[in-house]
Amino acid sequence: MVARRVIVRGIVQGVGFRPFIYRLAAQFGLKGWVHNTNEAVHIHVEGTENSIAHFIQLIRLQAPPAANITALEIEAVDTAFPQNFEILHSTDVSEAVTRVSPDIAVCEECLHDMQVQPHRIQYPLINCCHCGPRFTIIEQLPYDRPHTTMSVFEMCELCRNEYTDPSNRRFHAQPIACNHCGPHYTLYYWKDENRERIDDIATILDSMAKAIEKGKIFALKGIGGYNLICNAQDEQAVAALRQLKRREGKPFAVMFRDLATLMQYAHVNDHEAQILTSFRRPIVILPSKKSLAPSVSIGFPTIGAMLPYMPFHYLLFDNLSCDALVFTSGNMHDEPIVIDDGKAMLEWERKVEGIVAYNRNIRNRVDDSVLAVTEAGELIFIRRARGYVPEPIRVEGCNFEGVFAAGAELTGTFAIGKGNEVILSQYLGDLQNYENHVFYRESFERFSKLFRFFPRLAVVDLHPDYHSTLFAEQLNVPIFQVQHHHAHVASVMAEYGISDTVIGIAWDGTGLGTDGNIWGGEFLICTPSNFERYAHFEYVPLPGGDRVVEEPWRTSIAYLYHFWKDEIFKMNIDFLSKIDRKKIQAIVLSLEKHINCPLSSSAGRLFDAVAVLMGLGLKPSFHAELPMRLEALVQAYEPFSPYSYEIKENIISFAPTFEQILFEMGQKNQTHIAKRFHDTLIDIALTICTNIRLEKGIEKIVLSGGTFQNKYLLNKLKTMLMQTGFQVYVPSQLPPNDAGIALGQMYVVAMQTKNR
Repeated sequence: MVARRVIVRGIVQGVGFRPFIYRLAAQFGLKGWVHNTNEAVHIHVEGTENSIAHFIQLIRLQAPPAANITALEIEAVDTAFPQNFEILHSTDVSEAVTRVSPDIAVCEECLHDMQVQPHRIQYPLINCCHCGPRFTIIEQLPYDRPHTTMSVFEMCELCRNEYTDPSNRRFHAQPIACNHCGPHYTLYYWKDENRERIDDIATILDSMAKAIEKGKIFALKGIGGYNLICNAQDEQAVAALRQLKRREGKPFAVMFRDLATLMQYAHVNDHEAQILTSFRRPIVILPSKKSLAPSVSIGFPTIGAMLPYMPFHYLLFDNLSCDALVFTSGNMHDEPIVIDDGKAMLEWERKVEGIVAYNRNIRNRVDDSVLAVTEAGELIFIRRARGYVPEPIRVEGCNFEGVFAAGAELTGTFAIGKGNEVILSQYLGDLQNYENHVFYRESFERFSKLFRFFPRLAVVDLHPDYHSTLFAEQLNVPIFQVQHHHAHVASVMAEYGISDTVIGIAWDGTGLGTDGNIWGGEFLICTPSNFERYAHFEYVPLPGGDRVVEEPWRTSIAYLYHFWKDEIFKMNIDFLSKIDRKKIQAIVLSLEKHINCPLSSSAGRLFDAVAVLMGLGLKPSFHAELPMRLEALVQAYEPFSPYSYEIKENIISFAPTFEQILFEMGQKNQTHIAKRFHDTLIDIALTICTNIRLEKGIEKIVLSGGTFQNKYLLNKLKTMLMQTGFQVYVPSQLPPNDAGIALGQMYVVAMQTKNR
């Protein structure tokens, strides 16, 4: 008889891990105990050496699907001669914390129970150890029911028997509930100026289904906040939803009843199918096959597709005849997703057919995650949220304890450091919006409490006026600054644990450079702690500064004037005829006099300028619309055919590119021009990287920045770089946009302080 202590770290709470250990111990006839602490799962087992060895081996091999074991520590201990194997109460041992599970889509076993278990027939909030809400209901660790928003619901005898039975799938499932004792849904609607309510779930589902099929809109409370839903095949309903949200052009996400139905409307490969059906259930951007209502995608040849992930979604589709629902975030005017039932009433009373809520609080608001998959099978995160947050990024050899990384501005995300792990917040939105800024502060306070975080220093962007920077300064701790594009590159280096020198290609819309200009088309030579700028896109003045984001035609005029001065007035360029002549003259005057015209090397602004020149629009209805429409035109199967460009002293000029685009605009279609423009950027990157390798012998390349959300650009550039012998690293756990900045900031300051 021998004894072993096993400590398991990672996502091992809230995923059915202790019942799994209990059953595994019984399988091998082992005695001992298992219990949660705030930092890990601790196991004590006694038995034969052989049986314990097999037991430990199967911990990794057969762990619950949503578990993520990052460390398994084993040591010999004295025998205690326990009489059986027990699951003990959780304990609180230190300021260290275990990982918190993201929210998990409902499992097949619970869907079956919803049809056959008498006390859970049609129970729309059914869950077990393998599924259900986690991050959105937790208030503090350890993850036990009193520390969640389920604490106010007293279990009935049936649920308590399941909760206390180690052989049951719901043993210590903290959100366990049923029709007798759990939270329930209510449908609020308006009749004769009065608010009415329906509490019976069958009646709620029937009423909703009938109304949706008549073109009505509902607000539905989800796991991390409200969604607005309607029939995705009803153009009038979708158009009405656009008007309600004041959302002109951004595509809507669509939830399909099942994968087979989804595959009728979109092209889905095996890897995408695996992601769509995973417990994370993100929105995946897919090529369209069959049309929905025209207002769903607004001209884009793609669908943001998702599958049901809550029991209620399945019940609703069981009552519907339509294949798909528009399933968009329940927010207004770019504010955070609504989680408060009272605010939902205030926002949507009498504006929607009904509001469907349940009486359990959402502690941590979180939107749906959005991603795309390249032809090579790599994930491109657009938005990292439900299903992924708050999974940390682990970087061996680093100490992040007490470090707060404030992130950027447009795509707000912060990070906190715990040991060698970085925990990033959910997507928080544009921090220039007051409500999002409040959300940022609220989330920081909740992360600090949940993960027992006490800041000892903060790291911020170089830009002094970012709201994230101003917030960090209020923490009254030492402040470190990290240049924006260095942080972009460092975020990917942190993901892969790279500590040596890399070529960093950082392309995005904006980031303050060390020379006081706006950067965004950068070739950097980076270590985690330092960088030098090797090459960049040519500076072009941006008339009106930030106004070019809302009026990108200004940037297009700036490029044309930069290359040809007053000759542009003699050019027959279509978009110029659509702008008031006096406005054009005012822009030219500001360029001549250098009035409010900051210099920019931005790849994002270059995309804007080319898109306007090609006639794709003058004013976007949402962020990055024109670059997205430019990408959508690319037909990847056409031959690689870049335009010309110039490189002088490692500064890239696009004068020849624009000249050739203007020449081809009267002869070639938009798809041809879009493809050649993308190929030009790829060719430039190949040329610069080859030059750096010849000069400095660097073989590793990192691609980062919001421009690399472009699937064709990322996939084609990575493929061609690898074909020439480079090792290429791209973001895989975080978005390439500014939502990944905080990890890079964290890695830079950790390595700088380590070196000191």
